Amino acid sequence: MWLLLLEAGIAMFLLIFIVWWTMFAGRKPERPAAKRPPEDDDRKA
Repeated sequence: MWLLLLEAGIAMFLLIFIVWWTMFAGRKPERPAAKRPPEDDDRKA
């Protein structure tokens, strides 16, 4: 029984670690969004 709890705990730790790693590891400094010129309505046909 303790082996199942240990395995479940390790799986939970790995899940949380992977989510944390993907959310915060590669974060870049935020830059203001580049302004796009307004599109012409004639092109949307």
